[in-house]
Amino acid sequence: MAEPKGDIALIGLAVMGQNLVLNMNDHGFTVVAFNRTVAKVEQFLANEAKGTKVIGAKSLEDMVAQLKKPRRVMLLVKAGQAVDDFIDKLLPHLEKGDIIIDGGNSEYSDTNRRCKALEAKGLLYVGSGVSGGEDGARYGPSLMPGGSPAAWSHVKSIFQSIAAKSDGEPCCDWVGPEGAGHFVKMVHNGIEYGDMQLICESYHLMKDLVGLNQDEMAEVFEDWNKTELDSFLIEITRDIMKFKDTDGKYLLEKIRDTAGQKGTGKWTAISSLEYGVPVTLIGEAVFSRCLSALQAERVQASTQLKGPNEPKFGWDKKTFINNIKLALYASKIVSYAQGFMLMRETAKELGWKLNFGGIALMWRGGCIIRSRFLGNIKQAFDKNPDLSNLLLDNFFKDEIHRCQAAWRNVVGTAVMYGIPTPAFSTALAFYDGYRSARLPANLLQAQRDYFGAHTYELLDSPGKFIHTNWTGHGGTVSSTTYSA
Repeated sequence: MAEPKGDIALIGLAVMGQNLVLNMNDHGFTVVAFNRTVAKVEQFLANEAKGTKVIGAKSLEDMVAQLKKPRRVMLLVKAGQAVDDFIDKLLPHLEKGDIIIDGGNSEYSDTNRRCKALEAKGLLYVGSGVSGGEDGARYGPSLMPGGSPAAWSHVKSIFQSIAAKSDGEPCCDWVGPEGAGHFVKMVHNGIEYGDMQLICESYHLMKDLVGLNQDEMAEVFEDWNKTELDSFLIEITRDIMKFKDTDGKYLLEKIRDTAGQKGTGKWTAISSLEYGVPVTLIGEAVFSRCLSALQAERVQASTQLKGPNEPKFGWDKKTFINNIKLALYASKIVSYAQGFMLMRETAKELGWKLNFGGIALMWRGGCIIRSRFLGNIKQAFDKNPDLSNLLLDNFFKDEIHRCQAAWRNVVGTAVMYGIPTPAFSTALAFYDGYRSARLPANLLQAQRDYFGAHTYELLDSPGKFIHTNWTGHGGTVSSTTYSA
């Protein structure tokens, strides 16, 4: 039998899978392509992969036989049961030291489980975040691999070759053990939810309060993209504003205002609750999509529920648009600060060592949240790898101080005119809470102790939990102490 030629196999030939195969081929790797529906393999080889070195496989057995050892098999299939099913089918064909890579949007807890189970069988497992959409997959995605550390040396050259580059550096590095790669991708997607919601709120204010038309808004986003807000999402928003349908009318105005979600933003919000980290902006971005889904109810409520009777908007348009820009920037800083807080706390809980500057670099190019701003985050963690919060870095502290008056003006004006800005508002509330030396949780602890004997600590003796008989007819026995 001829010597195997395949450097890596890829299972799952939907658009992302096909584009990753072609990307790997462009960088000199021989890829064995397989799909559960084998006709799709033949179709791919006859069309998109025509003239390439891509090898088609008729079965899993055929696919594995064409791979050099240690065999590298990448799955790009739907998260959940499909991943487990393919792993089960692959196991009889693989041997110790072979590597399975999951490049889908799997939940990090599933990756933790799979990594441990496969390592026990002598196999290596990688759970890698892949971001950048179809275009990224084809020409350079952001890749966030984690899992069995011994696997990295075997996949590093492929991953770093095909990844996007930022200042010559690949937007890909080893994240950490077990599900660390998928966890970082989950937080990336949560931040993406937040960025998108902030841009949508900026659009809402410009359209319904300032009264700009789409050409004018496209110009605003064009200008913003030349500033500290330079990013992929601002760029595509400009393009969407300009886009006209075949009838010459703007397509955006025809699109139904109800948003879907695939779950990663929700997972980020759930993780933040599990680890007790106030990732409020991503939470609000998820809830805003849920509220948008209540479209029929909203339309009905709009005919019955009154808003404020404010006079016509009287601000200087140019000044207020600049205020929106600064509010967007300040809120974005808070969103990323919250995302990195969640990663820091999770890493501490699970015993992972995460390189936060490296993660910022991985997001600097190729991915959906790529932006100039991530270079500043990398610098902050390069200066101080133990930085507890981005808001305490001198650069970000100065930027927030510069934006603060405009930010407060935008949130206050939106409230006065009845324009919902949940992400702007919650970002500002978090900032004010975080900079407060004293919050009203002392009253909250007293309330809990009053009705449930949950105990409280005194300022002068932290760590000592006591209960007070507030009514005079309660007992002195307290409930079990727990963290709220």
